[in-house]
Amino acid sequence: MLNESQIQDLGALLPGQSTEQGATRRTALKAALGVGYAAAALPVMAQTAIKTPADGLTTGEVMIDVNGYAMPAYRAAPAGKTGLPVVLVLSEIFGVHEYIADTARRFARAGYMAIAPELFVRQGDAQSYGEMAKLIAEVISKVPDAQVLADLDATVKWAAAHGGDARKLGVTGFCWGGRQTWLYAAHNPAVKAGVAWYGRLVGQTSELNPRHPVDVAAGLHGPVLGLYGAADTGIPLDTVDKMKTALAAGNAAAKASTFVVYPDAPHAFHADYRPSFRQEAAEDGWKRLLAWFKQHGVA
Repeated sequence: MLNESQIQDLGALLPGQSTEQGATRRTALKAALGVGYAAAALPVMAQTAIKTPADGLTTGEVMIDVNGYAMPAYRAAPAGKTGLPVVLVLSEIFGVHEYIADTARRFARAGYMAIAPELFVRQGDAQSYGEMAKLIAEVISKVPDAQVLADLDATVKWAAAHGGDARKLGVTGFCWGGRQTWLYAAHNPAVKAGVAWYGRLVGQTSELNPRHPVDVAAGLHGPVLGLYGAADTGIPLDTVDKMKTALAAGNAAAKASTFVVYPDAPHAFHADYRPSFRQEAAEDGWKRLLAWFKQHGVA
């Protein structure tokens, strides 16, 4: 797995450069992105972890130009197809490891171009950290929301140039990525719909995090389906109620947004490789996600 300095050094080059460093960069990312599980998320519950095959799909790492910075991303799409609806898949704090790559392949099997950008790459290698507290302190807490939004804009632009139909744009994310799903639905007018899996809704503002989902709820461009767990100790249900109130006072997309709260589900109930996985809630949420995207033009 790449360490922080290697990631930052490699991130300075764009794909296609014929330098030894560029070749090393592509080789290292090919071996790391979407392969294996993040150290801080171990041990893996092998008996429940879903393995989606890649046959018939175009999968693997791509490099996305973000104002001269080469950001790695995992892409999965039906092979040989163009004009595909686009879904941005936003990871948990662990980055684009096997679970996120597998989720992208599930979307591809449903007919989507799914792209999971490595949104922490400038701050460090999220997958290499063995301690969650250290990962949050040294990497996640240093990621500016503005950087994330710009990276996602660049990802949409890349998708449109590589067989995706950006007029059919959806976004979904898990935990940290769930929070970013709400923010991006309020940021990009092209977003048709979003699905946020147990993303934080409120919080203290800061220079890096100037607004939270509850602060942007009234101005969503596409309606968001929130999938949350009543047994999630990190996201109190009163914050869901605050978000509902903010949405009800907003525009048409805000008013069309809704929540499903699973009574016995903890945080990360969709993460099939972790003890928090709840199969019934995860499967129901996935069915609702696909129906939500189809209903709102992401299909």
